[in-house]
Amino acid sequence: MAQQALADEARPTQAGAAQASAVRTDLVQTECGPIPDDVPWLTTDQQRHWRAVITGTARLTEALTRQLERDAGLSLSEYEILVRLSESPERTMRMSELAVAVVHSRSRLTHAVGRLENRGLVERRPCPDDRRGVNCAMTDAGYAALAAAAPGHVREVRAQLVDVLTDEEFAALGLAMDKIAPEAAPEA
Repeated sequence: MAQQALADEARPTQAGAAQASAVRTDLVQTECGPIPDDVPWLTTDQQRHWRAVITGTARLTEALTRQLERDAGLSLSEYEILVRLSESPERTMRMSELAVAVVHSRSRLTHAVGRLENRGLVERRPCPDDRRGVNCAMTDAGYAALAAAAPGHVREVRAQLVDVLTDEEFAALGLAMDKIAPEAAPEA
């Protein structure tokens, strides 16, 4: 880990690639061999912004998950599943479509839906127009759980993100996420 941290810090910026190459020769050696020189390393500012994205995303996810688990007994993933179902006709979606909507692998979705199903919040049903397909339907208890959880969740989203940023910053963040979202979808 320490060796990797040194290697990360030794990566050249575009401006300082010449000076950094001498340092990198000494530092960028892993147990698997040297790290390739043909990688377009991040600039110092890009690295700082990238780490802010990672840290900010982790902090936000942790805060939202903690609030939902404490106040509603739901994980953030389970909450998002209930939200997507509540917005769908008849509160029902095919499992494959739900996986895409909540950006989960099918396996991860199956486990999350199983937990919700065990609590009576959703039901899995055969898809009427495709014998191989399975639908996930929100129950009345699931809708009630979502309705009870939503006010606290929205307050936490505001406290952790929306009210921390200006309207322009929040809009820019949303636009940036929309731009990268299709590229980051999980494999089925």
